[in-house]
Amino acid sequence: MPQNRLAVALQFSALGLVWGASFLFMKVALGGVSFGQVAWARLLLGTLTLAVLLLVTRTRLPKQPIVYAHFVVIGAFGCAIPFLLFAWAEQYVTSGLASIYNAVTPITTALMVTLAFRVEKLDRSRVLGVIAGIIGVVVIIGPWSFAVNQAAHGDLALELAGQLACLGAAVCYGFTFGYIRRFIAARHPVTGLTAAFFQVGMGALILLVLTPVVALGPVSLDLPIVLSLLTLGVLGTGVAYFWYMNVLNAWGPTATSTVTYLTPVVGVFLGIVLLGETLSWNAPLGALLVFLGILLAQGRLHLPRRRSRSAGTQKPAGEAG
Repeated sequence: MPQNRLAVALQFSALGLVWGASFLFMKVALGGVSFGQVAWARLLLGTLTLAVLLLVTRTRLPKQPIVYAHFVVIGAFGCAIPFLLFAWAEQYVTSGLASIYNAVTPITTALMVTLAFRVEKLDRSRVLGVIAGIIGVVVIIGPWSFAVNQAAHGDLALELAGQLACLGAAVCYGFTFGYIRRFIAARHPVTGLTAAFFQVGMGALILLVLTPVVALGPVSLDLPIVLSLLTLGVLGTGVAYFWYMNVLNAWGPTATSTVTYLTPVVGVFLGIVLLGETLSWNAPLGALLVFLGILLAQGRLHLPRRRSRSAGTQKPAGEAG
């Protein structure tokens, strides 16, 4: 129905805005709470939001214990660890740069589903896409800056550590997508809302257990910080995951993954306009290389096929022209 298609399109657009803005909310929240408290609050609020949605929709939970065991892994690598890494990283890098690194996820996913989980194969175009993405990451990092800015070596080291943490978060997301493909999608299919609740909920459970390590400490709250945490948790982690699963079910993984192109645009724009952040020339250039790599790695852009000597003289029978 047209209304359903419109609803899915609106949810997709909202995803790009909310997930792009999440890097701004993390940056603001870090002004009054620690990086661990940001991740802890985000996951707890997201879980509570998804639990309400489960009750409202009367969604039944699976009974197989193995499903719960798999989602412990998914919750760790899909939420707990990357949320901690991104929040820690934004102490040393801009929110816009963190959003650009988030866009590397399709590249890390391509590596994980082929090399680690072996559920897909890379053809020539996809291999080139992965290589382009890796080169783009190197350009974003800008290793030459260490040679020309020795006086600020300490600050550059912290910035590099922050960038590597962002990259580690993207690797975690890639691992999660590969793990879901390998162990959940085919063997133990669950509804989208259930998958979102389990992923966020298990991540929250892990951080609850680690509360003495990650969440205890002084806090300094004001209205912008409280609103940032609420928006990040309820909207950016709870409702947004529900939207994501709806779009995934309607459009499939390839089309849904194009939200990757929206989030860094939103993240960079908000960082510049609202926080006064700046980007060096290499970050946008590296991002363009990453986007080119994504197009190739996802099969949206193909290299010209090699033609055999006889292919140009006669078209095979039944081939459309």
